[in-house]
Amino acid sequence: MRVALFVTCVNDTLYPRTGQAVVRLLERLGVDVDFPAAQSCCGQPQFNTGYRHETEPLVRRFDAAFKEYEYIVTPSGSCAAMVRDNYPRIGAKAAAEGRGQALADAAARSVPKTYELSEFLVDVLGVTDVGAYFPHTVTYHPTCHGLRMLGLRDRPRRLLEHVEGLELRELPGTEECCGFGGTFAVKNAAVSAAMGADKVRAVESTGAETVCTVDNSCLMHIGGTLAKRGSTVRPVHLAEILAATEKEPFA
Repeated sequence: MRVALFVTCVNDTLYPRTGQAVVRLLERLGVDVDFPAAQSCCGQPQFNTGYRHETEPLVRRFDAAFKEYEYIVTPSGSCAAMVRDNYPRIGAKAAAEGRGQALADAAARSVPKTYELSEFLVDVLGVTDVGAYFPHTVTYHPTCHGLRMLGLRDRPRRLLEHVEGLELRELPGTEECCGFGGTFAVKNAAVSAAMGADKVRAVESTGAETVCTVDNSCLMHIGGTLAKRGSTVRPVHLAEILAATEKEPFA
């Protein structure tokens, strides 16, 4: 099987280890991974800030970059949700404005083959035990896009529960937002910080060594708040935990 990695802006610029972890994990599972160099931002920051027309070229670019692939895998619930939930809206709006079907067609090609990592592992590859080893206590925060837009449900948890050596601890208020929300954190900084503080207090109450999510954007917010408090809890992306083995530690 051959798939394309959509690494996303945040991972490419700030968390390259996560992209490396995805490749290492998928190759261990027998998947051939390509990285189309033409990929760029999915357009989520622009769209969420109200710049729909400025997002349209990025929809076309996404389609062109990944057109030849059967599967697109991304270690980001929010970017996967942008493609799956918002690309069709953008295409429909353009068509309703009398600007043709090209954007709607681009969305229709991209949506069914775009998967967040845990979805791809569980739903496409049909695995929950990926042969990972991570001898630490972990608490899992389900990020909003994954929880509410993608409907990831228990897929990440099922993967974590099969990691050898890992002790999974329940996070209080698990479905509450961490406060990041992309541009929300910029426009409503005080509210965002307060929500982040609440989330971090919940994380620390578990006594876990590590907090895990499927989105490094949210993990950046949680990790920054943890660092500001001088906490020893380490933020780690799901892909980095799943990529780790006893012989080849990663996370």
